[in-house]
Amino acid sequence: MKSIIAAALLVVSVFSIAPAEAAGCLKGAVAGGVAGHYMGHHGLLGATAGCLIGRHQANKQARQQNQQNHTYNTNYNNR
Repeated sequence: MKSIIAAALLVVSVFSIAPAEAAGCLKGAVAGGVAGHYMGHHGLLGATAGCLIGRHQANKQARQQNQQNHTYNTNYNNR
């Protein structure tokens, strides 16, 4: 019963985050939750870690995309 309540709280907290901040969190939480469940019934801990890692990866990818766009725009405008 406690795990159901914890999972419900996790879902509510994930969906209450602004969409821009939740990038990568849902995919990471699902993957981490499944991995945590099979690695010793620590699904909630795995989901939390997966969410954090997913957000980190999404932010890193967004920074790289912004840097590429900035480089392209700088080179294009200097022609």
